[in-house]
Amino acid sequence: MSQVEKKAGLLRRTSSSKKPLKEKVVLMYDEIFAKEDPAKNNPRFWDELFLMKVNLEYLESKLESVDGEEVQRIQDNINSLFHHCVQTLAEEHQIKVVNALQTLCALFRGVHQKNKSASGFDIINMLMGFDKAEQRMKDLMERLDSLLCGDSSESLKSLCLKLLLCLVTVTDNISQNTILEYVMINSIFEAILQILSDVSSRGQHGYDAVVLLALLVNYRKYESVNPYIVKLSIVDDEPTLDGMGMVVHQALTEYNRQYKDKEEENQGGFFSTLTSMVGSMFIADADEKLSVQTNEAILLALYEAVHLNRNFITVLAQSHPEINIPATPITPTPTTPTTPLGTTPPSLDMMNNPELPLDPNLQTSNLLITFLKYASIVMQDTKDEHRLNSARLCLIILTCIAEDQYADAFLHDDNMNFRVNLHRMPMRHRKKAVDKNIPSRPLVCAVLDLMVEFVVTHMMKDFPMDLYLRCVQIIHKLLCYQKKCRIRLHYTWRELWSALINLLKFLLSNETTLLAKHNIFHLALLVVNLFNMFITYGDTFLPTSNSYDELYYEIVRMHQVFDNLYCMVLRVSTNTGQWKEAASKVTHALVNVRAIINHFNPKIESYAAVNHISQLSEEQVLEVVRSNYDTLTLKLQDGLDQFERYSEQPKEAAFFKELVRSISLNVRKNVSLNTLSQDVLLKEFSTIS
Repeated sequence: MSQVEKKAGLLRRTSSSKKPLKEKVVLMYDEIFAKEDPAKNNPRFWDELFLMKVNLEYLESKLESVDGEEVQRIQDNINSLFHHCVQTLAEEHQIKVVNALQTLCALFRGVHQKNKSASGFDIINMLMGFDKAEQRMKDLMERLDSLLCGDSSESLKSLCLKLLLCLVTVTDNISQNTILEYVMINSIFEAILQILSDVSSRGQHGYDAVVLLALLVNYRKYESVNPYIVKLSIVDDEPTLDGMGMVVHQALTEYNRQYKDKEEENQGGFFSTLTSMVGSMFIADADEKLSVQTNEAILLALYEAVHLNRNFITVLAQSHPEINIPATPITPTPTTPTTPLGTTPPSLDMMNNPELPLDPNLQTSNLLITFLKYASIVMQDTKDEHRLNSARLCLIILTCIAEDQYADAFLHDDNMNFRVNLHRMPMRHRKKAVDKNIPSRPLVCAVLDLMVEFVVTHMMKDFPMDLYLRCVQIIHKLLCYQKKCRIRLHYTWRELWSALINLLKFLLSNETTLLAKHNIFHLALLVVNLFNMFITYGDTFLPTSNSYDELYYEIVRMHQVFDNLYCMVLRVSTNTGQWKEAASKVTHALVNVRAIINHFNPKIESYAAVNHISQLSEEQVLEVVRSNYDTLTLKLQDGLDQFERYSEQPKEAAFFKELVRSISLNVRKNVSLNTLSQDVLLKEFSTIS
């Protein structure tokens, strides 16, 4: 029995010698795949077809099994099927509309699956006829828009979004999907915004709407004017932006909750159990659908909103009570047996309720806090490509935030203090932080904590250079804002200095191995220039004069690392080789650090000798530092408080192209029309029609 026959609806066997009977809809599909017009002998053929329960598997497999010559023979019938599907969407008979939507999805998937190597024009021609394609797609998009914006049932709206996600993701590379040109011309942007601005529809369809928008924004974004990019960049409607933020917040909150639940399950086990748990958190279980790709889609949506729309920055800071979401919804929806993470969060309506009482003792949260917690999870383990991409996207989002003046203002606002419990990688040499000990501080402290945590925990053989560069640049941008606005942040700066010095030490210890893959001098230069920022401008943004003294103490205490770095870069810069120029820049950048070391070390040694002390205490060293500032000479270094602003094109274009491909494949896998059970749909609409 052929594969197609296996997928046919078989009714019964009358005897061992007779073939099984096919269900009527399968027989009607067979008529479409015959040469003759199926309506020739039966004028009511199309009316009857859309009253039949769709057999998705059979229809798709039929389309996939058609060879080149047959395509030409049955093209008129396929075009006619597409045309009648679109026409049926305007009918009041809801069962017909459901069947037409599902048939369209089977058509898009089946034709693309069969013709992966075909041009977009050939696929358009096979589906709807190239000469009629513009009108057909205009009609389709208008009817989908009407269904999404009208009084249709929630199940029907969900089905429309599933069809659109199906259409957008049928090709591996979204920009090669020529049919999307018609989706650009006949925009459904306003329909997506309407879903996001309404509390009820957002709760049901927000996740799909946000993912759809993120994908559409990435269609040929570098090659032509994408209307979805233009429109997203100018949205200023507060309920819509809040709605988008709430969908992203809820998806990330749910992910964080599931991670925490798994973490607590593993409490009390051996260290190896904890470590393996961290490594396996991002692999989808059959029941949970917890996968890094699913969250990459939401993360991409957050990135596009932050990057394109300055008005969205305000959404990041909007406070609301931090509510623990129950593990399972109180009233589970039977139509979604396995929904991806964060699709239909149970508490969304409650979190959107403006009448929600605020308990003064209840910790408040916002989208930025939730995102920082999420980032602290995905940045723990970057060995897997998906996790590496997710961590990279988190850092790109933080880069955009760190460059925005309004975002910097609320990050550093002393009146907006939060207790942010970041996840920390289990390590043998340190104790697990206790949540209750976390102080309430401005949000910039949590961002700096996250950067320090990454720097400390990823010094390994497979060195994630790109992520380290981004981390150090984020720190630099925050310091530039603090210097510019003279903000004296009460932060444990010594932890940052210690982490950066240890990073330099790691680069020195692994020079040969790392140089085979990376330009370590660029990273070393950025780190040294962070110290130069503190040395040159620290008196304008460090909280107290004691902090400035402690900076000098750390530099002098760890002078051996800076001495070794200078010897290394001097050696490389005086020899001919590919790193000569890069090493030379570090040599020049070290001038003030070396001046501090060369000035204070003899003074400290002299103080110890005069007072007959073999080992000075920290306070004694600080006393020497304070009393010898006057005779220290430093050089003024230009450009320390300047930085190159983030630009997606051309530097990040290749990354986003691959990221969108990965997300598209994952969405295609998850967005099966079986997610909306046919039986449930038909039962629902049989009572309406």
